[in-house]
Amino acid sequence: MVVVQVTREELPMTAAQSALPSGADPRVHTRLLARVRAAALAGGTPPAPPRPVIGASWRRLRGSGLDPSRTPDVAPLTGPELERRRAESGLAPLLPLLRERLLPVALDAGQVLVVGDAGCRVLWREGGAGVCRRADRLGFVEGSAWDEDVVGTNAIGTSVVVRAPLQVHAAEHYAEGHQPWTCAAAPLRDPVTGRVLGVVDLSGPASTVHRSTIALVDAVAALAGQELSRAHVRHVERLRALAAPLLARLSGPALVVGVDGCTAAATGLAAPDRVVLPEHVHPGPAWVPALGRCTVEPLPGGWLLRPRGPADDDRPTGLVLDLAGPRPRVQVTGPSGSWTAALSLRHAEILLALTGQPAGRSAAALAADLFGDPRRTVTVRAEVSRLRRTLGSVLLTQPYRVDEDVDVQVRLPTPVARLLPASTAPLVERLRRG
Repeated sequence: MVVVQVTREELPMTAAQSALPSGADPRVHTRLLARVRAAALAGGTPPAPPRPVIGASWRRLRGSGLDPSRTPDVAPLTGPELERRRAESGLAPLLPLLRERLLPVALDAGQVLVVGDAGCRVLWREGGAGVCRRADRLGFVEGSAWDEDVVGTNAIGTSVVVRAPLQVHAAEHYAEGHQPWTCAAAPLRDPVTGRVLGVVDLSGPASTVHRSTIALVDAVAALAGQELSRAHVRHVERLRALAAPLLARLSGPALVVGVDGCTAAATGLAAPDRVVLPEHVHPGPAWVPALGRCTVEPLPGGWLLRPRGPADDDRPTGLVLDLAGPRPRVQVTGPSGSWTAALSLRHAEILLALTGQPAGRSAAALAADLFGDPRRTVTVRAEVSRLRRTLGSVLLTQPYRVDEDVDVQVRLPTPVARLLPASTAPLVERLRRG
């Protein structure tokens, strides 16, 4: 049974770009942006089109009913709540690097350095006294909400939406009160899962705009990702050293994984590099994609998984394809609990096609759905093989389909015209048109 639920908007993917065209005079371009914004938001014909990423953001916000002339009254986090969010973000270890590379630039340019969490709450803000006072008057303070849904188009919130570095200048901001500002932000990602952990940003008065700022912020965000990657490797190495004597004493297949599901060591089976763990892992029985029924035992910094073979009473019973949240996701539930995984755009398109066709799709039919070309079966088979590493026995073959015993729900954005905006798949384009 397929139940379609229409809720929040899906998020587009886009490339990073500077707000200033090459060779443009910042003052002239700022005046042009003001005319573009005024015409576009009034429903007229602007003297030049807004950048696609900006125009898409404006359309989302107009559709949501956000008033560009009003400043939403969202209270900053209280002290204890701010400290809790800082601790939960996992970003504190990156602060020395971010400060070293970006704070001197912020001080010299008259800007502020801002680090926010994945929910676009400002966790840390540092800069000169003068620009901090101006930011205070804007409500741009530690604990404030800066997501796109709340304050409109801005580098922090919109870069998290599009999951790419972004510079937003002057009248590209949706809110009138933000037009005197310029900002450049880049997401901070978990190098293993790809999940957005937060965002780093340089913001200041519009007169401080510089074309190279976005490249600098993007480069420092990449350095932060390398720092996280090195920390991950060290953690896996420690877990591997712990696992070696433990696995040597066991009989039967077993593997040791970190809290993120990355495999540190295994015995008796060809283990994947990473397994998708249940959303809330507890000691005891659990159903794990690609492994099936397992017994889970806690370890310092990870888990011991011992596959126990198939059991009909512990098979997955439900699947939710969520295309309405901040990123395409799939959730699978069963008697042993549930697990959730983020999806790439291509994997979201594949699952969307299969959930709409319970009888299944051939490789050629899927290729037509995704590319408009039924001959691209090699690409389709490779992508479905990767997706099956996440979904395991939920996704069946010959033809490709979701197990008929699994209850399926698909959550789409409102309106459906916003479905997977970055997708060019013919299937998605047809659904957008209704």
